[in-house]
Amino acid sequence: MNEIRKFIDNISPLNNSDWNFFSSKLKKVKFDKNTTVLESGKIETKLSFISKGIIRLYIPKEETDLTFGFLFENEFVTAYDSLLTQSPSEYQIETLTETILWQISNKDLQEVYKRTNNGNIIGRKMAENMYLIKSKRELSLLSKTAEERYLDLFFDSPKLLQQIPLKYIASYIGVTPQALSRIRKRIT
Repeated sequence: MNEIRKFIDNISPLNNSDWNFFSSKLKKVKFDKNTTVLESGKIETKLSFISKGIIRLYIPKEETDLTFGFLFENEFVTAYDSLLTQSPSEYQIETLTETILWQISNKDLQEVYKRTNNGNIIGRKMAENMYLIKSKRELSLLSKTAEERYLDLFFDSPKLLQQIPLKYIASYIGVTPQALSRIRKRIT
């Protein structure tokens, strides 16, 4: 749980009383590899912090899933749009490795926002960060070639390329696994 405190304190430090209140609301949950954390069509009810593991966000399709995000240790994960609107998620969240999450319910999160000094600041900064990540991804898909997106991934997230199956990386940059293979050959 220390990694969560360190992460949050880097955003906006919590005093001990606020930290104790927040941490009392967290529940530790373990998932096996390739386990669905949130199924599409279900409503997101939790915000989770990844203590260990890798998470994939994707839209399930009959032919090939459309992967649009990966999250790693010391990052928060949620279907944020579903959490905010309390409407069914259009995508799924699954573990790619054995994963440990610290989860807080939306109800408890709202209580943390109300009862702590920095809860709202932390929530706003997290939302702003998620927006920036989403905006960067959209601009990349609209303005860059698949090869440029792969190279960005290579330089921005080398650990992703080492730990994620290539079929998911191909989906993430918007190409088939065969096209990714050709891109990789051209680059090396």
